[in-house]
Amino acid sequence: MEITGAEIFVKSLAKLKVDLIFGYPGGVVLPLYDELFKAMKPRHILVRHEQGAVHMADGYARSSGKVGVALVTSGPGATNTVTGIATAYMDSIPIVVFTGQVPTALIGNDAFQEADIIGITRPCVKHSYLVTDTKDLARTMAEAFYIASTGKPGPVVVDLPRDVLVNTAKYQFPEKVEIRSYKPTRTGHVKQIEKLADALQKAERPVLYVGGGMISANAAGELGKLARGACVPVTETLMGLGSFPTADKLNLGMLGMHGTYRANMAVTHTDLLIALGARFDDRVTGKLDEFAKEAVVAHVDVDPTCISKNIRCHIPVVGDLKDVLAKLNAVIRKRKVNWKSKHKAWLSRVDEWKSANKLSYTVRKNKIKPQFVIEEIDRVTKGDAIFTTEVGQNQMWAAQYLRLNKPRTFLTSGGLGTMGYGFPAALGAQAAFPDKVVIDIAGDGSIQMNIQELGTAVQYRLPVIIVILNNGFLGMVRQWQQLFFGRRYAYSCTEFQPDFIKLAEAYGALGFHVTRPDQVAPALNEAIKARRPSIIDCAVEREENVYPMVPAGAPINKMLLA
Repeated sequence: MEITGAEIFVKSLAKLKVDLIFGYPGGVVLPLYDELFKAMKPRHILVRHEQGAVHMADGYARSSGKVGVALVTSGPGATNTVTGIATAYMDSIPIVVFTGQVPTALIGNDAFQEADIIGITRPCVKHSYLVTDTKDLARTMAEAFYIASTGKPGPVVVDLPRDVLVNTAKYQFPEKVEIRSYKPTRTGHVKQIEKLADALQKAERPVLYVGGGMISANAAGELGKLARGACVPVTETLMGLGSFPTADKLNLGMLGMHGTYRANMAVTHTDLLIALGARFDDRVTGKLDEFAKEAVVAHVDVDPTCISKNIRCHIPVVGDLKDVLAKLNAVIRKRKVNWKSKHKAWLSRVDEWKSANKLSYTVRKNKIKPQFVIEEIDRVTKGDAIFTTEVGQNQMWAAQYLRLNKPRTFLTSGGLGTMGYGFPAALGAQAAFPDKVVIDIAGDGSIQMNIQELGTAVQYRLPVIIVILNNGFLGMVRQWQQLFFGRRYAYSCTEFQPDFIKLAEAYGALGFHVTRPDQVAPALNEAIKARRPSIIDCAVEREENVYPMVPAGAPINKMLLA
Protein backbone atom coordinates (compact mmCIF):
# COMPACT_ATOMS: atom_id res chain seq x y z
CA MET A 1 0.00 0.00 0.00
CA GLU A 2 1.30 3.44 -0.95
CA ILE A 3 0.92 6.53 1.21
CA THR A 4 1.75 10.20 0.69
CA GLY A 5 5.10 11.72 1.44
CA ALA A 6 3.52 13.72 4.26
CA GLU A 7 2.30 10.49 5.86
CA ILE A 8 5.73 8.93 5.39
CA PHE A 9 7.23 11.97 7.12
CA VAL A 10 5.03 11.59 10.20
CA LYS A 11 5.53 7.81 10.38
CA SER A 12 9.29 8.28 10.11
CA LEU A 13 9.29 10.82 12.94
CA ALA A 14 7.58 8.22 15.13
CA LYS A 15 10.16 5.61 14.14
CA LEU A 16 12.92 8.07 15.02
CA LYS A 17 11.27 8.67 18.42
CA VAL A 18 10.91 12.40 17.82
CA ASP A 19 8.72 13.80 20.58
CA LEU A 20 8.91 17.51 19.79
CA ILE A 21 9.10 19.79 16.74
CA PHE A 22 9.59 23.55 16.69
CA GLY A 23 8.13 25.09 13.57
CA TYR A 24 6.26 27.68 11.55
CA PRO A 25 3.82 26.66 8.81
CA GLY A 26 3.63 27.99 5.26
CA GLY A 27 2.25 27.11 1.84
CA VAL A 28 4.43 24.26 0.62
CA VAL A 29 4.58 22.43 3.97
CA LEU A 30 0.82 22.48 4.62
CA PRO A 31 0.52 18.78 3.67
CA LEU A 32 2.98 18.02 6.49
CA TYR A 33 1.12 20.21 8.95
CA ASP A 34 -2.17 18.56 8.03
CA GLU A 35 -0.74 15.13 8.80
CA LEU A 36 0.84 16.36 12.04
CA PHE A 37 -2.54 17.77 13.04
CA LYS A 38 -4.31 14.48 12.30
CA ALA A 39 -1.69 12.37 14.07
CA MET A 40 -1.51 14.74 17.09
CA LYS A 41 2.08 13.67 17.60
CA PRO A 42 4.86 14.48 17.87
CA ARG A 43 4.11 17.61 19.86
CA HIS A 44 4.53 20.78 17.79
CA ILE A 45 5.43 24.19 19.21
CA LEU A 46 4.54 27.19 17.06
CA VAL A 47 7.34 29.76 17.16
CA ARG A 48 7.13 33.45 16.20
CA HIS A 49 10.19 33.47 13.92
CA GLU A 50 12.02 30.66 12.12
CA GLN A 51 15.36 31.63 13.69
CA GLY A 52 13.70 31.02 17.04
CA ALA A 53 12.61 27.57 15.88
CA VAL A 54 16.18 26.50 15.17
CA HIS A 55 17.54 27.97 18.41
CA MET A 56 14.78 26.14 20.31
CA ALA A 57 15.71 22.87 18.58
CA ASP A 58 19.33 23.64 19.48
CA GLY A 59 18.50 24.30 23.16
CA TYR A 60 16.41 21.14 23.25
CA ALA A 61 19.35 19.15 21.84
CA ARG A 62 21.97 20.63 24.16
CA SER A 63 19.93 20.08 27.30
CA SER A 64 18.51 16.62 26.48
CA GLY A 65 21.23 15.04 24.37
CA LYS A 66 18.64 14.16 21.72
CA VAL A 67 18.41 15.43 18.14
CA GLY A 68 16.49 18.72 17.91
CA VAL A 69 14.00 19.18 15.07
CA ALA A 70 12.77 22.32 13.30
CA LEU A 71 10.23 22.55 10.47
CA VAL A 72 9.75 25.63 8.27
CA THR A 73 8.37 26.57 4.90
CA SER A 74 10.22 27.57 1.72
CA GLY A 75 11.82 30.86 0.69
CA PRO A 76 12.03 33.33 3.59
CA GLY A 77 10.98 30.61 6.01
CA ALA A 78 14.06 28.64 5.03
CA THR A 79 16.46 31.59 4.84
CA ASN A 80 15.39 32.75 8.31
CA THR A 81 16.91 29.53 9.72
CA VAL A 82 20.45 30.24 8.53
CA THR A 83 21.73 31.98 11.69
CA GLY A 84 20.38 29.18 13.87
CA ILE A 85 21.94 26.53 11.63
CA ALA A 86 25.31 28.31 11.65
CA THR A 87 25.12 28.59 15.45
CA ALA A 88 24.55 24.84 15.79
CA TYR A 89 27.29 24.10 13.26
CA MET A 90 29.94 26.15 15.08
CA ASP A 91 29.09 24.45 18.38
CA SER A 92 28.58 20.93 16.95
CA ILE A 93 24.95 20.53 18.01
CA PRO A 94 22.81 17.71 16.54
CA ILE A 95 19.71 19.19 14.90
CA VAL A 96 17.74 18.35 11.75
CA VAL A 97 16.07 21.26 9.97
CA PHE A 98 13.29 20.39 7.52
CA THR A 99 12.64 23.14 4.98
CA GLY A 100 9.84 23.33 2.45
CA GLN A 101 10.68 23.78 -1.21
CA VAL A 102 8.75 24.58 -4.38
CA PRO A 103 7.76 21.58 -6.56
CA THR A 104 10.74 19.91 -8.24
CA ALA A 105 9.56 21.01 -11.70
CA LEU A 106 9.82 24.66 -10.60
CA ILE A 107 13.22 24.51 -8.91
CA GLY A 108 15.54 26.95 -10.65
CA ASN A 109 12.68 28.90 -12.26
CA ASP A 110 12.50 31.71 -9.66
CA ALA A 111 9.15 30.43 -8.47
CA PHE A 112 7.25 32.16 -5.66
CA GLN A 113 9.08 31.68 -2.37
CA GLU A 114 11.89 29.67 -3.91
CA ALA A 115 15.32 29.79 -2.30
CA ASP A 116 18.30 27.50 -2.81
CA ILE A 117 18.59 26.64 0.86
CA ILE A 118 20.95 23.76 0.12
CA GLY A 119 23.39 26.13 -1.58
CA ILE A 120 22.90 28.87 1.00
CA THR A 121 23.62 26.60 3.97
CA ARG A 122 26.31 24.40 2.42
CA PRO A 123 29.16 26.09 4.36
CA CYS A 124 27.40 25.71 7.74
CA VAL A 125 25.90 22.21 7.77
CA LYS A 126 27.34 18.81 8.48
CA HIS A 127 25.32 17.47 5.55
CA SER A 128 22.23 18.36 3.52
CA TYR A 129 19.65 16.65 1.32
CA LEU A 130 17.29 17.76 -1.43
CA VAL A 131 14.69 14.99 -1.63
CA THR A 132 13.45 14.58 -5.21
CA ASP A 133 11.50 11.32 -4.95
CA THR A 134 8.91 10.34 -2.35
CA LYS A 135 10.27 6.80 -2.13
CA ASP A 136 13.59 8.21 -0.83
CA LEU A 137 12.06 10.24 1.99
CA ALA A 138 12.08 7.68 4.84
CA ARG A 139 15.67 6.59 4.09
CA THR A 140 16.80 10.22 3.86
CA MET A 141 15.26 11.06 7.23
CA ALA A 142 16.94 8.06 8.86
CA GLU A 143 20.30 9.09 7.40
CA ALA A 144 19.84 12.73 8.42
CA PHE A 145 19.30 11.82 12.09
CA TYR A 146 22.19 9.34 12.01
CA ILE A 147 24.61 11.88 10.55
CA ALA A 148 23.48 14.66 12.89
CA SER A 149 24.01 12.57 16.03
CA THR A 150 27.09 10.43 15.33
CA GLY A 151 30.77 11.26 15.12
CA LYS A 152 31.18 15.00 15.60
CA PRO A 153 27.54 16.12 15.87
CA GLY A 154 26.11 18.88 13.72
CA PRO A 155 23.12 20.27 11.84
CA VAL A 156 21.61 18.53 8.82
CA VAL A 157 19.20 20.26 6.41
CA VAL A 158 16.55 18.26 4.55
CA ASP A 159 14.82 20.22 1.77
CA LEU A 160 11.35 18.93 0.86
CA PRO A 161 9.71 19.93 -2.46
CA ARG A 162 5.93 20.08 -2.29
CA ASP A 163 5.36 17.34 -4.86
CA VAL A 164 7.47 14.95 -2.77
CA LEU A 165 5.01 15.53 0.08
CA VAL A 166 1.84 14.91 -1.90
CA ASN A 167 3.02 12.09 -4.18
CA THR A 168 2.72 8.51 -2.93
CA ALA A 169 5.17 5.66 -2.36
CA LYS A 170 5.50 2.51 -0.31
CA TYR A 171 6.65 3.20 3.23
CA GLN A 172 9.97 1.50 3.92
CA PHE A 173 11.97 2.72 6.89
CA PRO A 174 15.50 1.25 7.11
CA GLU A 175 16.19 -0.84 10.19
CA LYS A 176 19.86 0.13 10.08
CA VAL A 177 21.67 3.06 8.51
CA GLU A 178 24.82 2.26 6.53
CA ILE A 179 26.53 5.05 4.59
CA ARG A 180 29.58 3.86 2.70
CA SER A 181 31.34 7.23 2.71
CA TYR A 182 30.58 8.03 6.36
CA LYS A 183 32.29 5.87 8.96
CA PRO A 184 33.19 7.94 12.06
CA THR A 185 35.91 6.49 14.26
CA ARG A 186 34.49 5.61 17.66
CA THR A 187 37.19 3.52 19.36
CA GLY A 188 40.52 5.07 20.29
CA HIS A 189 43.70 3.36 19.13
CA VAL A 190 45.21 1.43 22.05
CA LYS A 191 48.81 2.35 21.18
CA GLN A 192 48.01 6.06 21.05
CA ILE A 193 46.24 5.80 24.39
CA GLU A 194 49.33 4.09 25.83
CA LYS A 195 51.47 6.97 24.48
CA LEU A 196 49.17 9.43 26.20
CA ALA A 197 49.45 7.50 29.47
CA ASP A 198 53.25 7.49 29.12
CA ALA A 199 53.25 11.25 28.60
CA LEU A 200 51.06 11.76 31.65
CA GLN A 201 53.34 9.59 33.76
CA LYS A 202 56.35 11.59 32.59
CA ALA A 203 54.80 15.05 32.97
CA GLU A 204 55.35 17.22 36.03
CA ARG A 205 52.84 19.98 35.21
CA PRO A 206 49.86 18.45 33.33
CA VAL A 207 46.57 20.22 32.56
CA LEU A 208 43.33 18.81 31.16
CA TYR A 209 41.82 21.27 28.66
CA VAL A 210 38.16 20.35 28.17
CA GLY A 211 35.80 21.51 25.41
CA GLY A 212 32.21 21.01 24.34
CA GLY A 213 33.02 17.60 22.89
CA MET A 214 33.12 16.28 26.45
CA ILE A 215 29.44 17.11 26.87
CA SER A 216 28.49 15.78 23.43
CA ALA A 217 30.17 12.48 24.26
CA ASN A 218 28.48 12.21 27.68
CA ALA A 219 31.94 11.56 29.08
CA ALA A 220 31.93 13.79 32.18
CA GLY A 221 32.01 10.76 34.47
CA GLU A 222 35.20 9.45 32.87
CA LEU A 223 36.73 12.95 33.01
CA GLY A 224 36.15 13.06 36.76
CA LYS A 225 37.83 9.70 37.20
CA LEU A 226 40.85 10.84 35.19
CA ALA A 227 41.26 14.20 36.89
CA ARG A 228 40.88 12.88 40.43
CA GLY A 229 42.66 9.59 39.80
CA ALA A 230 45.78 11.25 38.36
CA CYS A 231 45.46 14.52 40.35
CA VAL A 232 45.40 16.70 37.24
CA PRO A 233 43.84 20.20 37.23
CA VAL A 234 41.03 20.86 34.75
CA THR A 235 40.24 23.96 32.73
CA GLU A 236 37.12 24.23 30.60
CA THR A 237 36.25 26.24 27.53
CA LEU A 238 33.02 28.22 27.41
CA MET A 239 31.41 25.26 25.65
CA GLY A 240 32.85 22.76 28.13
CA LEU A 241 31.46 24.39 31.28
CA GLY A 242 29.58 21.90 33.41
CA SER A 243 31.82 18.98 32.43
CA PHE A 244 33.64 19.17 35.76
CA PRO A 245 32.12 20.59 38.96
CA THR A 246 33.03 24.23 39.53
CA ALA A 247 33.52 23.64 43.26
CA ASP A 248 36.05 20.83 42.80
CA LYS A 249 39.49 21.87 44.03
CA LEU A 250 41.00 20.67 40.73
CA ASN A 251 38.80 23.00 38.66
CA LEU A 252 40.72 26.01 37.34
CA GLY A 253 37.68 27.64 35.77
CA MET A 254 37.37 28.82 32.19
CA LEU A 255 40.47 29.72 30.19
CA GLY A 256 41.05 32.22 27.41
CA MET A 257 40.09 35.82 26.71
CA HIS A 258 37.87 36.15 29.79
CA GLY A 259 39.21 33.13 31.62
CA THR A 260 40.51 32.99 35.15
CA TYR A 261 44.02 34.04 36.05
CA ARG A 262 44.80 30.58 37.41
CA ALA A 263 43.61 28.79 34.28
CA ASN A 264 45.55 30.99 31.88
CA MET A 265 48.72 30.81 33.97
CA ALA A 266 48.47 27.03 34.34
CA VAL A 267 48.05 26.55 30.58
CA THR A 268 50.94 28.92 29.90
CA HIS A 269 53.30 26.93 32.17
CA THR A 270 52.06 23.37 31.66
CA ASP A 271 54.42 20.74 30.26
CA LEU A 272 51.57 18.49 29.09
CA LEU A 273 48.33 19.91 27.74
CA ILE A 274 45.70 17.22 27.16
CA ALA A 275 42.95 18.65 24.95
CA LEU A 276 39.70 16.72 25.24
CA GLY A 277 36.99 17.56 22.72
CA ALA A 278 38.28 21.12 22.28
CA ARG A 279 39.32 22.90 19.08
CA PHE A 280 41.90 25.50 20.17
CA ASP A 281 39.62 28.41 19.30
CA ASP A 282 41.26 31.83 18.97
CA ARG A 283 39.36 33.10 22.06
CA VAL A 284 41.11 30.34 24.02
CA THR A 285 44.61 30.49 22.58
CA GLY A 286 45.26 34.20 22.21
CA LYS A 287 48.60 34.68 20.46
CA LEU A 288 49.20 31.28 18.91
CA ASP A 289 53.00 31.10 19.14
CA GLU A 290 52.83 31.91 22.87
CA PHE A 291 50.12 29.40 23.72
CA ALA A 292 51.30 26.52 25.95
CA LYS A 293 54.71 26.78 24.30
CA GLU A 294 56.40 24.68 27.02
CA ALA A 295 53.96 21.82 26.56
CA VAL A 296 53.70 18.51 24.82
CA VAL A 297 50.21 18.71 23.29
CA ALA A 298 47.92 15.69 23.26
CA HIS A 299 44.58 16.03 21.48
CA VAL A 300 41.66 13.61 21.78
CA ASP A 301 38.80 14.21 19.36
CA VAL A 302 36.28 12.20 17.37
CA ASP A 303 36.95 14.43 14.35
CA PRO A 304 40.45 13.89 12.90
CA THR A 305 40.25 17.16 10.91
CA CYS A 306 40.30 19.12 14.20
CA ILE A 307 43.66 17.71 15.25
CA SER A 308 46.67 19.97 14.50
CA LYS A 309 44.33 22.43 12.79
CA ASN A 310 45.36 25.43 14.92
CA ILE A 311 48.01 24.10 17.30
CA ARG A 312 50.57 21.41 16.46
CA CYS A 313 49.65 18.17 18.23
CA HIS A 314 52.34 15.72 19.41
CA ILE A 315 50.03 12.90 20.54
CA PRO A 316 46.84 12.60 18.46
CA VAL A 317 44.08 10.23 19.58
CA VAL A 318 41.05 9.91 17.32
CA GLY A 319 37.94 8.44 18.85
CA ASP A 320 34.87 8.96 21.00
CA LEU A 321 35.89 10.65 24.25
CA LYS A 322 33.96 8.27 26.45
CA ASP A 323 35.68 5.28 24.89
CA VAL A 324 39.15 6.87 24.94
CA LEU A 325 38.92 8.11 28.53
CA ALA A 326 37.57 4.79 29.79
CA LYS A 327 40.58 3.04 28.23
CA LEU A 328 43.00 5.69 29.48
CA ASN A 329 41.64 5.38 33.02
CA ALA A 330 42.06 1.62 32.86
CA VAL A 331 45.69 1.99 31.78
CA ILE A 332 46.43 4.54 34.50
CA ARG A 333 44.88 2.37 37.23
CA LYS A 334 47.27 -0.45 36.34
CA ARG A 335 50.34 1.75 36.78
CA LYS A 336 51.79 1.91 40.25
CA VAL A 337 52.15 5.68 40.45
CA ASN A 338 51.52 7.88 43.45
CA TRP A 339 49.86 10.62 41.42
CA LYS A 340 49.11 12.81 44.42
CA SER A 341 52.75 12.93 45.45
CA LYS A 342 53.94 13.29 41.87
CA HIS A 343 51.81 16.38 41.18
CA LYS A 344 51.95 17.89 44.67
CA ALA A 345 54.34 20.70 43.74
CA TRP A 346 52.35 21.57 40.60
CA LEU A 347 49.05 21.67 42.45
CA SER A 348 50.64 23.85 45.12
CA ARG A 349 51.74 26.31 42.43
CA VAL A 350 48.25 26.28 40.93
CA ASP A 351 46.82 27.05 44.39
CA GLU A 352 49.10 30.10 44.58
CA TRP A 353 47.67 31.37 41.30
CA LYS A 354 44.17 30.71 42.67
CA SER A 355 44.88 32.88 45.68
CA ALA A 356 46.72 35.60 43.79
CA ASN A 357 43.94 36.86 41.53
CA LYS A 358 40.48 35.57 42.31
CA LEU A 359 37.41 36.70 40.40
CA SER A 360 36.16 39.79 42.20
CA TYR A 361 34.31 43.07 41.82
CA THR A 362 33.84 46.24 43.85
CA VAL A 363 30.57 46.45 45.76
CA ARG A 364 28.84 49.83 45.71
CA LYS A 365 25.99 50.65 48.09
CA ASN A 366 22.59 50.70 46.34
CA LYS A 367 24.23 49.98 42.96
CA ILE A 368 23.56 46.62 41.36
CA LYS A 369 26.69 44.98 40.05
CA PRO A 370 26.00 42.50 37.24
CA GLN A 371 28.30 39.95 38.88
CA PHE A 372 26.16 40.19 42.03
CA VAL A 373 23.05 39.33 40.01
CA ILE A 374 24.74 36.16 38.72
CA GLU A 375 25.79 35.23 42.25
CA GLU A 376 22.22 35.73 43.47
CA ILE A 377 20.88 33.55 40.64
CA ASP A 378 23.37 30.88 41.67
CA ARG A 379 22.49 31.21 45.36
CA VAL A 380 18.72 31.17 44.86
CA THR A 381 18.71 28.19 42.47
CA LYS A 382 21.45 26.31 44.36
CA GLY A 383 22.70 25.22 40.95
CA ASP A 384 19.56 23.17 40.33
CA ALA A 385 18.56 24.88 37.09
CA ILE A 386 19.34 25.08 33.40
CA PHE A 387 21.02 28.34 32.41
CA THR A 388 21.17 29.88 28.98
CA THR A 389 22.83 33.13 27.99
CA GLU A 390 22.70 35.69 25.29
CA VAL A 391 26.06 36.93 23.99
CA GLY A 392 28.36 39.62 25.36
CA GLN A 393 29.15 40.72 28.89
CA ASN A 394 26.14 38.85 30.29
CA GLN A 395 27.54 35.64 28.80
CA MET A 396 31.01 36.10 30.26
CA TRP A 397 29.80 37.03 33.75
CA ALA A 398 27.54 33.98 33.72
CA ALA A 399 30.47 31.77 32.68
CA GLN A 400 32.66 33.24 35.42
CA TYR A 401 30.27 33.35 38.38
CA LEU A 402 27.82 30.46 37.99
CA ARG A 403 28.76 27.29 39.83
CA LEU A 404 27.95 24.44 37.48
CA ASN A 405 27.87 20.89 38.77
CA LYS A 406 26.48 18.95 35.82
CA PRO A 407 26.82 18.93 32.04
CA ARG A 408 23.95 20.13 29.83
CA THR A 409 22.98 22.86 32.30
CA PHE A 410 24.80 25.79 30.64
CA LEU A 411 23.69 26.56 27.08
CA THR A 412 25.38 29.35 25.17
CA SER A 413 26.45 30.28 21.65
CA GLY A 414 30.21 29.82 21.71
CA GLY A 415 31.57 29.63 18.18
CA LEU A 416 29.26 32.03 16.35
CA GLY A 417 28.46 34.29 19.31
CA THR A 418 24.83 34.72 18.31
CA MET A 419 22.95 37.53 20.02
CA GLY A 420 19.33 36.46 20.46
CA TYR A 421 20.26 32.81 21.06
CA GLY A 422 19.60 32.50 24.77
CA PHE A 423 15.85 33.05 25.07
CA PRO A 424 14.67 30.64 22.36
CA ALA A 425 17.30 28.11 23.49
CA ALA A 426 15.86 28.40 27.00
CA LEU A 427 12.39 27.66 25.61
CA GLY A 428 13.77 24.55 23.90
CA ALA A 429 15.35 23.39 27.16
CA GLN A 430 12.16 24.16 29.09
CA ALA A 431 10.12 22.12 26.59
CA ALA A 432 12.53 19.23 27.13
CA PHE A 433 12.37 19.56 30.93
CA PRO A 434 8.99 21.08 31.91
CA ASP A 435 9.63 20.78 35.66
CA LYS A 436 13.08 22.39 35.65
CA VAL A 437 13.84 26.01 36.47
CA VAL A 438 15.24 27.55 33.28
CA ILE A 439 16.84 31.00 33.36
CA ASP A 440 18.09 33.05 30.41
CA ILE A 441 20.78 35.55 31.44
CA ALA A 442 20.51 38.40 28.95
CA GLY A 443 21.65 41.86 28.01
CA ASP A 444 19.23 44.62 27.11
CA GLY A 445 20.58 44.62 23.54
CA SER A 446 20.57 40.91 22.71
CA ILE A 447 17.23 40.10 24.35
CA GLN A 448 15.46 42.30 21.81
CA MET A 449 16.66 40.18 18.90
CA ASN A 450 14.17 37.38 19.61
CA ILE A 451 11.89 38.99 22.18
CA GLN A 452 8.86 38.01 20.07
CA GLU A 453 9.22 34.46 21.37
CA LEU A 454 7.51 35.67 24.55
CA GLY A 455 4.37 34.78 22.59
CA THR A 456 5.61 31.19 22.29
CA ALA A 457 6.50 31.06 25.98
CA VAL A 458 3.07 32.26 27.09
CA GLN A 459 1.08 30.16 24.60
CA TYR A 460 2.80 26.91 25.62
CA ARG A 461 3.21 27.82 29.30
CA LEU A 462 6.98 27.56 29.23
CA PRO A 463 7.95 29.35 32.46
CA VAL A 464 11.38 30.58 31.37
CA ILE A 465 12.77 33.44 33.46
CA ILE A 466 14.67 36.15 31.56
CA VAL A 467 17.08 38.10 33.75
CA ILE A 468 18.19 41.24 31.90
CA LEU A 469 21.46 42.85 33.00
CA ASN A 470 20.32 46.23 31.76
CA ASN A 471 23.15 48.73 31.44
CA GLY A 472 21.76 50.76 28.54
CA PHE A 473 24.65 49.72 26.30
CA LEU A 474 25.74 46.99 23.96
CA GLY A 475 27.99 46.16 26.86
CA MET A 476 30.88 44.24 25.33
CA VAL A 477 31.04 46.63 22.38
CA ARG A 478 31.17 49.56 24.83
CA GLN A 479 33.90 47.84 26.86
CA TRP A 480 36.11 47.52 23.79
CA GLN A 481 35.35 51.11 22.82
CA GLN A 482 36.34 52.24 26.31
CA LEU A 483 39.60 50.30 26.41
CA PHE A 484 40.78 50.52 22.81
CA PHE A 485 38.87 53.36 21.10
CA GLY A 486 39.32 56.27 23.49
CA ARG A 487 35.88 55.90 25.13
CA ARG A 488 34.19 56.87 21.88
CA TYR A 489 30.92 54.99 22.35
CA ALA A 490 29.95 54.94 18.69
CA TYR A 491 26.36 53.69 18.34
CA SER A 492 26.61 51.28 21.28
CA CYS A 493 24.14 53.08 23.56
CA THR A 494 20.77 51.31 23.92
CA GLU A 495 19.06 53.73 26.32
CA PHE A 496 16.14 54.11 23.90
CA GLN A 497 14.59 50.75 24.69
CA PRO A 498 11.11 49.45 25.50
CA ASP A 499 9.66 49.25 28.96
CA PHE A 500 10.43 45.56 29.44
CA ILE A 501 7.87 45.22 32.23
CA LYS A 502 5.04 46.55 30.07
CA LEU A 503 6.27 44.41 27.19
CA ALA A 504 6.16 41.28 29.36
CA GLU A 505 2.66 42.16 30.53
CA ALA A 506 1.51 42.85 26.96
CA TYR A 507 2.39 39.26 26.10
CA GLY A 508 0.79 37.92 29.26
CA ALA A 509 4.06 37.30 31.09
CA LEU A 510 5.23 38.64 34.46
CA GLY A 511 7.53 41.63 34.78
CA PHE A 512 9.79 42.74 37.64
CA HIS A 513 11.79 45.97 37.72
CA VAL A 514 14.81 45.74 40.01
CA THR A 515 16.83 48.83 40.97
CA ARG A 516 18.47 47.81 44.28
CA PRO A 517 20.63 44.81 45.25
CA ASP A 518 18.15 43.70 47.93
CA GLN A 519 15.42 43.33 45.30
CA VAL A 520 17.21 40.74 43.16
CA ALA A 521 16.61 37.60 45.25
CA PRO A 522 12.94 38.37 46.05
CA ALA A 523 12.20 38.91 42.34
CA LEU A 524 13.90 35.62 41.46
CA ASN A 525 12.04 33.72 44.17
CA GLU A 526 8.70 35.18 43.10
CA ALA A 527 9.30 34.36 39.43
CA ILE A 528 10.35 30.80 40.26
CA LYS A 529 7.31 30.30 42.49
CA ALA A 530 4.90 31.72 39.88
CA ARG A 531 5.93 29.19 37.20
CA ARG A 532 5.06 31.67 34.46
CA PRO A 533 7.22 33.28 31.76
CA SER A 534 8.90 36.24 33.43
CA ILE A 535 11.23 39.15 32.77
CA ILE A 536 13.38 40.49 35.61
CA ASP A 537 14.83 43.80 34.41
CA CYS A 538 17.87 44.64 36.55
CA ALA A 539 19.27 48.17 36.30
CA VAL A 540 22.97 47.35 36.69
CA GLU A 541 26.10 49.47 36.90
CA ARG A 542 26.36 50.99 33.43
CA GLU A 543 30.10 50.90 32.76
CA GLU A 544 31.09 47.74 34.57
CA ASN A 545 33.65 45.70 32.61
CA VAL A 546 34.38 41.98 32.35
CA TYR A 547 37.76 41.09 33.85
CA PRO A 548 40.12 39.34 33.43
CA MET A 549 40.44 40.25 29.77
CA VAL A 550 43.11 39.31 27.24
CA PRO A 551 43.43 42.01 24.56
CA ALA A 552 43.12 40.80 20.97
CA GLY A 553 46.39 39.34 19.70
CA ALA A 554 48.02 39.11 23.14
CA PRO A 555 49.12 35.88 24.83
CA ILE A 556 46.69 34.59 27.43
CA ASN A 557 49.06 35.23 30.34
CA LYS A 558 49.01 38.98 29.58
CA MET A 559 45.65 39.71 31.15
CA LEU A 560 44.03 42.98 32.07
CA LEU A 561 42.98 42.27 35.65
CA ALA A 562 41.15 45.49 36.53
